[in-house]
Amino acid sequence: MIERCLGARRARQIHKAMRHFKVTILCLVMTIVVLRGTIGAGKFGTPEQDFVEIRDHFYPRKRAEPHRVLEEVETTSSSSSELNNYATFDLNKLLVDEEADSEKPDPNKPYSLGPKISDWDEQRSKWLEQNPNFSNFIGPNKPRVLLVTGSSPKPCENPVGDHYLLKSIKNKIDYCRLHGIEIFYNMALLDAEMAGFWAKLPLIRKLLLSHPEVEFLWWMDSDAMFTDMAFELPWERYKDYNFVMHGWNEMVYDQKNWIGLNTGSFLLRNCQWSLDILDAWAPMGPKGKIRTEAGKILTRELKDRPVFEADDQSAMVYILATQRDKWGSKVYLESAYYLHGYWGILVDRYEEMIENYHPGFGDHRWPLVTHFVGCKPCGKFGDYPVERCLKQMDRAFNFGDNQVLQIYGFTHKSLGSRRVKRTRNDTNNPLEVKDELGLIHPAFKAMKVSSS
Repeated sequence: MIERCLGARRARQIHKAMRHFKVTILCLVMTIVVLRGTIGAGKFGTPEQDFVEIRDHFYPRKRAEPHRVLEEVETTSSSSSELNNYATFDLNKLLVDEEADSEKPDPNKPYSLGPKISDWDEQRSKWLEQNPNFSNFIGPNKPRVLLVTGSSPKPCENPVGDHYLLKSIKNKIDYCRLHGIEIFYNMALLDAEMAGFWAKLPLIRKLLLSHPEVEFLWWMDSDAMFTDMAFELPWERYKDYNFVMHGWNEMVYDQKNWIGLNTGSFLLRNCQWSLDILDAWAPMGPKGKIRTEAGKILTRELKDRPVFEADDQSAMVYILATQRDKWGSKVYLESAYYLHGYWGILVDRYEEMIENYHPGFGDHRWPLVTHFVGCKPCGKFGDYPVERCLKQMDRAFNFGDNQVLQIYGFTHKSLGSRRVKRTRNDTNNPLEVKDELGLIHPAFKAMKVSSS
């Protein structure tokens, strides 16, 4: 009929056009299928939504101007840079304290570190007997010792304080590793009532009770450093004593001087006697009115003590001076070496010590511990110029670190330098190098193998 109306030639053209149209429709369908896989199936996967998405993808309603696109990219980049910048981040966002415990201690109830224990020696002796693999002595006259130190759970209040805390703990780890001492670093305030000077007491008691295998607990403040890596404590000297502090008998018992001893570095045996003296020591510690009133008593009773709240050191002097008969026989006030060495009289003499002496003395010739009392490197303000404190802490660290580095053939270029230099050349016979200080393989580290 088409041929009759339009003619044969015209009909063939129409049929050809129809075939082309069918192919075109088929290609369009295939294109839509491919686009669905590439762009997505739409929000609901309906043909209408697909069409809208395809239209918006290829024919945006309004093209963004070039300069606006650049501005958006720059803004995003700048915003991302700020978010990634530690220097501009406000740390206070992370340091928001949780709400304080609603339960407040009864001010009329005497403070206690915990339940009263009266048979600790028996409990501990039984435990050691049942656990022979955890001996309280790791060798003849070599007790198992746990060195305990710590710092605030918050970052320091100045930008370099945490760096010096890191140096201090690295220094302690080195000494403990060389002398077979275990170490515990605390950053938790176990009892909010015993903040500040007194935070160590709840921690010490908890560790004594949790580690019956430990014979001596060695407390050391975070601002104290080991400066004689070769000195081994004279443990035999303390076999009849439970509490060892740096101090002088006449200053404590006769003069009642508040600096007659130091509680920044001391040894405490794991026994019932120690739990009892902790119980006697703690009541002056709770913050607030109790600590303030106790401070007034200590200032009145102790020689040359300034007026400030009760501190653990003054409290111990007071206890020993007023109750010597009860506690004195088991307390050893050590002055033959520097279990605590006041930094102000030591740091300027390091070069002289290096020239004239060698590690291993522990006393004024080469102090075991240099204690930076009053520098307060983690706080906002100290009692001494910041520059002097930090420079001397660097020198003390390097003074001790040199004794570790020398094992491996290095030393700091100077006591004030972070850089190191070689002290000997490497050889193809490294085991022939002499360990002059005996720090690499001390006798207590030798494992006894039973012959079978």
